[in-house]
Amino acid sequence: MTERIYLDHHSTTPCDARVAATMQRMLVEQFGNASSGHVYGQEAAEAVKTAAEQLAGGLGATAPEFVFTSGATESNCLALFGVCLHPRQRRRKIVTAATEHPAVLDPLARLAREGFTVVRVPPYPQGHPQAGQVDQARLLAEIDDQTALVSIMWANNEIGTIQPLEAIAQRCEHSGALLHCDATQAVGRVPVRLDQVKVDLLSGSAHKFYGPMGVGFLYVRHTGKRIRLRPLVEGGGQQQGLRSGTLNVPGIVAMGHALQICLASLETDAKRIAALRDRLCSALRDAIPDVRLNGSALDAGRLPGNLNVRFPLVEGEALMAATPSVACSSGSACSSVKPEPSHVLLALGCSEAEARSSLRFGVGRTTTEAQIDAAAERLAASWQRLRSMMS
Repeated sequence: MTERIYLDHHSTTPCDARVAATMQRMLVEQFGNASSGHVYGQEAAEAVKTAAEQLAGGLGATAPEFVFTSGATESNCLALFGVCLHPRQRRRKIVTAATEHPAVLDPLARLAREGFTVVRVPPYPQGHPQAGQVDQARLLAEIDDQTALVSIMWANNEIGTIQPLEAIAQRCEHSGALLHCDATQAVGRVPVRLDQVKVDLLSGSAHKFYGPMGVGFLYVRHTGKRIRLRPLVEGGGQQQGLRSGTLNVPGIVAMGHALQICLASLETDAKRIAALRDRLCSALRDAIPDVRLNGSALDAGRLPGNLNVRFPLVEGEALMAATPSVACSSGSACSSVKPEPSHVLLALGCSEAEARSSLRFGVGRTTTEAQIDAAAERLAASWQRLRSMMS
């Protein structure tokens, strides 16, 4: 059988074997409920505390600032609905980017139906040196004393753009608005330091940095302005009343371990992964005429493992179907059930046909040069085959 090649690390990452071993130990040996008062519960609670300290140390925060959730989608919803629907919230404006993940845009659409004004700021278009970054001048102009919340992702899941959050954070601080950041794609891949960038709320998910699925976190800043959240889940009052329910102790412990492993080799992994990404891009351009890059240049503020390209004269979905041994994506995994073209690429100014001809590749730390070369060869062969069928 042809070796399968996984190039969809933006969708999910394989759980690190060391992390899986940690999780198994918690499932089988230290299986207590962290809310129980006996020794099993105390051991579980201590393990959760250690995991929170691992997250805090790695991200420049403090352990009590983390609320554990089922993943970044829940974290986003807790941040967005929690801030905007709190009984004391009087501001009725939300500012975001047009290129945000559906886990942000869909909740904001619901808030718009409930009477909030939601401003979606476009990115700099394709061809601009900062293509994919939110138009900062327009964004900053929209943040005023009626803005309850600004939600801007740290790094884009489709085109890998890293957003300039420092100026946005300063503007939010000046206006009294809260800044939420969906950092799902950034944590464990690029430096994320909350002691350097004054984000008020930040979402993350373990399965994006080689941890298990089904567990994530919401960081809620405890210093400076007071942040009031209306909980989404009630019943028990665990986690300071912000998120009730029995803690997923094995998942939480595994998440802390996974982040520790990522951060220990962050710089070296990023350089190696970026080199593999560049190798894939060069190989595709050499083999297929007129392959075009979506988003900014590869060396211009982009996630190291991200590659998003347009293939001439074929649809991305067709190329994927013709190359089943190479796992990649035609857009966000969470929007794959919808047949519409990528809203991110459309916001960049791509035509619908250009968006539909695009594929996203996510290179990870287990990817090899041999896999990159084989993937490029197979994709090029499939492209030639599809073109010959159309001629």
